[in-house]
Amino acid sequence: MDSARQLEYLEALGIKAWLPRDMPVQADRQELPVEIRSEKPVGNLAEEPIPPIELTESPGDVSTLGWEELSACVRACTNCGLHAGRTQAVFGVGNRQAELMVIGEAPGADEDKQGEPFVGRAGLLLNEILFAVGYPRETVYIANIVKCRPPENRNPQHEEAQACAGYLQRQIELVAPKAILALGKVAAQNLLRTDLPIGKMRGSQYHYAALNIPVVVTYHPAYLLRSPKEKQKVWQDMQLLNRLLDA
Repeated sequence: MDSARQLEYLEALGIKAWLPRDMPVQADRQELPVEIRSEKPVGNLAEEPIPPIELTESPGDVSTLGWEELSACVRACTNCGLHAGRTQAVFGVGNRQAELMVIGEAPGADEDKQGEPFVGRAGLLLNEILFAVGYPRETVYIANIVKCRPPENRNPQHEEAQACAGYLQRQIELVAPKAILALGKVAAQNLLRTDLPIGKMRGSQYHYAALNIPVVVTYHPAYLLRSPKEKQKVWQDMQLLNRLLDA
């Protein structure tokens, strides 16, 4: 890894100093990361959890599909209204044996045209964040909570996320990552079945209950483009993620 290039990416993120991945990081908050585990696939964090998702309903049982069959199923999917306005479904991209899986919320206009997640300005910033902590884009697997673009780039609705939940779980099963990075409120709340605000979720370690995979929550790159002062918090979250991946 080119350390000079890493420093260049860190400067773009507003981080003043590079810290090697194996160096302990002292966050600017006193409490240590809290590990939250749950035996239940839903309701492990929120007082009023998002309703459970039945994977045998919409989109059907995809639990035995391989990559190619799953991709074909997503491309042909009509299980929610989003399919009517898409140019193409955005399945996912990257290393299918990755240690790290990155999950965002939904495709935007650029993603809908190109068929690949995170290819616009937010995608470029995500690339910088990943590279800065030693995980170039090509080394991770990237997917979204839903596979089709919502109108006007609005947040996916619950029934739309429900329609794609089986696809996403099967992707996670096939990749079998060591950790998941959830980008933004929509991704975090759907993965962890909670309605907690993202500001209260970041800084701690959670688990994707269906497969007991560690999850770290951080702000979506699109939010950072609007609020660049929050980049320091994302850097802290990425250091927590690195500790999980190095364990």
